[in-house]
Order: sequence, then C-alpha cells, then structure tokens
Amino acid sequence: MKVKIYTDGSARGNPDGPGGYGVVIEYVDGKGELHVKELSEGFVKTTNNRMELLGVIKGLEALNRPCEVEVYSDSQYVIKAFNEGWLANWLKTDWKKGKVKNIDLWKRLLAATGKHQITWNWVKGHDGHPQNERCDELATTAADGDNLLVDEGVSN
Repeated sequence: MKVKIYTDGSARGNPDGPGGYGVVIEYVDGKGELHVKELSEGFVKTTNNRMELLGVIKGLEALNRPCEVEVYSDSQYVIKAFNEGWLANWLKTDWKKGKVKNIDLWKRLLAATGKHQITWNWVKGHDGHPQNERCDELATTAADGDNLLVDEGVSN
C-alpha cells in the first residue's frame, strides 16, 4: 500500500512554552478510495525539533502493516538526518557518547521506520500545499489547547 504522511511540529517559538504536532496521513484503499486520517497532540513544555520528530513517529506508528511511504516534512532536522547521512554518522560516532539530542525519539523513530520503505521529502513551510497547511493548523491548535501532555524528554 502507498501512503503519504505530512507532518509539522511547533513549539510556538518558545522552547519553554507549549508545543504540538500535526499529522495528515493519505492512502488509497483496495477499492481506489482516498482516505485521510489526522493526528495531533499538544504538550505543556517541549521543543520544535521534538515535535517534528514526534509527528513523523506518530504517523509511521499509525500504519498497521508494511507500506511504501512518502514522508513530507518542513523539518530539515528530520529530512537531512536520513537523506544526508546525519543519522548514520550519529549512530557510528555520537550515539554511544550521549551527544545526540532527542535520542529517546530518534530510537523510537528508527523502530517505527523498520518495516516500511520510506522516501523522505523536505517541503518548504507555508508553501501553500493544503496538507502542509493543515498539519500546521493541527500543531498550532494542539499547542494552544487545554488538554496538554507533559513531554518527558524535556528537562525542567
């Protein structure tokens, strides 16, 4: 099955403030019908990079079988990690030294990628693409919501 996952994360410009992520998953079923699923969560205190990672993780974890996946994100942090070999380098050198930020989420992301064939695509933020804009809306709404979670990976 071919799936497109669009993601956006936001810490509302303040790493000590609220944040959230938004995900839009698109796929066509066996009958040729398009399906769209949306996911989002807000956090009391977080960072933008953590939200970008968590958006991709949640999108991949929502898939219940191996898929051919196209991930679209405006996070250069996430896309360059895979497309420019950053992650491979971290695994070889800095992983064991504890020098990789957000290692809890990187490990979770690697586990989520294992069963899928993934193409990583960087998209310019606020480029007018409806799904990118929708992810931004979801992330912002989640960050501004009343039902925020605690991000355990961010120290107080």
